[in-house]
Amino acid sequence: MIWRFLTKPLVREILITIVLALAIFFAARVTIQTYEVYQTSMEPSLSQGQRVVVVKAVYWFGEPQRGDVVVFRAPNDSDEEYIKRIIGLPGDTVEIVQGTVFVNGFRLDEPYVDGRFFTYSLTERTVPEDNYFVLGDNRDVSNDSHRGWFLPRDNIIGKAWLVTWPPSDWGMVPNFPLNEQMVVAANST
Repeated sequence: MIWRFLTKPLVREILITIVLALAIFFAARVTIQTYEVYQTSMEPSLSQGQRVVVVKAVYWFGEPQRGDVVVFRAPNDSDEEYIKRIIGLPGDTVEIVQGTVFVNGFRLDEPYVDGRFFTYSLTERTVPEDNYFVLGDNRDVSNDSHRGWFLPRDNIIGKAWLVTWPPSDWGMVPNFPLNEQMVVAANST
C-alpha cells in the first residue's frame, strides 16, 4: 500500500524535490560559507560590517596564491576567524622596509593599500613550509604576519569571493594577481 502511494506521480515529484533540495543545501554548506568583516584591517578593500561569501572548495584543487584574500582560523588557537591577503608563499622571503613590502627581493606594487603609507619595518623572514605570510590592507591596525606569526595551511577556510552585504557594495572581492608581478620582476632582471 505504501509503495503504491510513493509511486504516484505527485508524491514522487515532491520526494525528488525534497531530496534535491537537501543535496544542494548540504553541498553548499560543505563548499561555501559567509563571513562578516569585523575589523578595519582590510580597508579600503573591505570595510567593517561587510559580508562576504567564502569559497572553501577552491583550495581543494589548488594552492593559495599571492594576492588571494583568505578567511582563516586565527593561528593563536582562539575561535576567531580573520580575513587577510596572502603576500608570501612557503619558501618565500618577505621583508618590509618602512611599510614597503619586498618578496624574494622584489618590491611589490600594492594598489589595494590605496596610497597609504605605513611606518613599520620587518627584517627578512623566510616563510616556513605549509605556511603563508599574510597582511591586512590597513597595515598599521592589522594583526597579521608582520607581528611575527605565519598562517598554517591547515587554518585556511577558503578564498573570499563575493561581497553580499550591504547591497550597495555588492561585487567581487578584490584579489590581486601578485604572482604576475613576481614573474615580470624576475624576467626584467
